Amino acid sequence: MIWRAQGLFVTGTDTGVGKTEIACALLRIASRMGWRTIGMKPVAAGARRIRERWRNADATALADASTVRAPDRLRNPYLLRSPIAPHIAARAAGIELQIGTIVRAYHELARRADWIVVEGAGGFCVPLNAHAHMGDLAAHLRLPIVLVVGMRLGCISHALLTAEAIARRRLELAGWVANRIDPSMRYYRDNVASIAARIDAPLWGEVPFVAARRVRRLTIERALKPARLAPRLTPEALAVTDRT
Repeated sequence: MIWRAQGLFVTGTDTGVGKTEIACALLRIASRMGWRTIGMKPVAAGARRIRERWRNADATALADASTVRAPDRLRNPYLLRSPIAPHIAARAAGIELQIGTIVRAYHELARRADWIVVEGAGGFCVPLNAHAHMGDLAAHLRLPIVLVVGMRLGCISHALLTAEAIARRRLELAGWVANRIDPSMRYYRDNVASIAARIDAPLWGEVPFVAARRVRRLTIERALKPARLAPRLTPEALAVTDRT
């Protein structure tokens, strides 16, 4: 049988909406179904020096949730120290983020695993350089997209604008996740219904607000609907073309 690495591109309505947690949960679900998985964070802004190495918490979490080990230069091609918009952090570091560098790293990872989850930085249209943004990277990778909606005041507009940006690039919005990041949000159920009625993609799950980190991991995995993910992880879905 001939195989090709498949996967998903995880984006969000904003920064801090839970993209990494959802991406890690998807990796763990795929690994339990028997696939070799790798999580990729193309651009990470914000790093701490740990044991003589600079590390980003999101990139580390994705690596921990993966079953295949890979060099940092492939899993996280751009590690920026300042926790600010990627293009600004890159400029401060004296570099320019290049989509070609990221795409080459992705294809190298695709030769090592069955399934890849790529997590974007910030929202779908956050700039990477003067000419391109995260949505342009998604267009180059051509992966189905999962939209994480941070459920708080203003999320309806953010979700619909993101869905429109995805559609303009003729990319597949595979599904979306309602992540309740504001426990005091009023009319939560009405907001979810409003988004669901206007986005042409299935709701993959609703993640309730849980403060405890250990409990939250299990809560997220239970909230995601395996039935939505399973068709993308069948042998038939992966048996497309050769890795070489």
